[in-house]
Amino acid sequence: MIFPKFPEQGSALGICAPSAGVGHKIKLFDKSLAALKSSGFDIIETASVRNDNVRSADAKTRGEEFNFLVQNPDVEMIVSAAGGDYNIEILPYLDTETLANYPKWITGASDPTNIMYYVTTKLDIATMYGFNAGSFDWDTLHEFQKNSLKLMCGNTIKQYSFDKYDSNTDFSVQDVVLDGDVNWQLSMPGTDEIIDKSSAADSPRLIAEGRLIGGCIDCIAKLIGTPFDGSKSFVKKYPHKIWFLDNFAMTSFDLCLTIMQMKYCGYFKGTKAIVFGRTMFGDKSDEEYIAQLRQAIPDIPFIWNADIGHVKPCFTVINGAYGRVTCAQGKGSLEQALV
Repeated sequence: MIFPKFPEQGSALGICAPSAGVGHKIKLFDKSLAALKSSGFDIIETASVRNDNVRSADAKTRGEEFNFLVQNPDVEMIVSAAGGDYNIEILPYLDTETLANYPKWITGASDPTNIMYYVTTKLDIATMYGFNAGSFDWDTLHEFQKNSLKLMCGNTIKQYSFDKYDSNTDFSVQDVVLDGDVNWQLSMPGTDEIIDKSSAADSPRLIAEGRLIGGCIDCIAKLIGTPFDGSKSFVKKYPHKIWFLDNFAMTSFDLCLTIMQMKYCGYFKGTKAIVFGRTMFGDKSDEEYIAQLRQAIPDIPFIWNADIGHVKPCFTVINGAYGRVTCAQGKGSLEQALV
């Protein structure tokens, strides 16, 4: 696994919009950039970032702007401005030859999964999932945001699950209130007990180690079988894996079938655990999702409602790092080693 050089204080972050533009939230975006600058980073921003469109530009233009940052020697890390829906369109235009010869960190959350999953599974270059350039717009940065900033600089801290999460799914609300009780729910093979009860002293315990791979499952599902999917070679090269999957809006039925499809493709060979984040927009209860998943993967331990993905707070996870995940009594942690 290739781990690019981490940016140092005073180095430049290259920000592009490989999916949606941020024109509808300029003030919040500038607040986030101010947080990045106050952390010691310079900013190099491409032309389409501030466009107000679900496609910041046409696919070729978005690809060219991404390539500009790949080829720019002053840029040490490429950060996606935001998520969206159409990131997959730019994959044929990416300059993967230059990236393979001069690797750089690529970071993002949600739709930029398409780029990061492609780069890690096909080029064997580590990428960073969990934040976009606009993810630091809170009035007071939360610990999970500070953790992201530390990880950006190569400080591979151990991350622990938080006590509360944001149960609000109305994106128009600016004030963030963490009011939901965090409870990592653990399902172990061979048991009828599928939900880890946080109050039970004898609840199941999981300690799993393996190469980390994943991102937004809504995106990964669309990559299966395409030329931009290197899952089979990745699985073959790294015998022990931990998958982390961020479910934005898949129904329990769609998620179950997607996991079965991945299993039939051989993606879960050697998988020690699958970690699912909190679903942003779901159709069923947690119990229904878990029951469906237990049908799809009866022989793989998995965690549900982990601090992964769209619902904040969340971990920053390095695709390609060697990870150690623990879970017991509704709490969990993640350690990552760049080996």
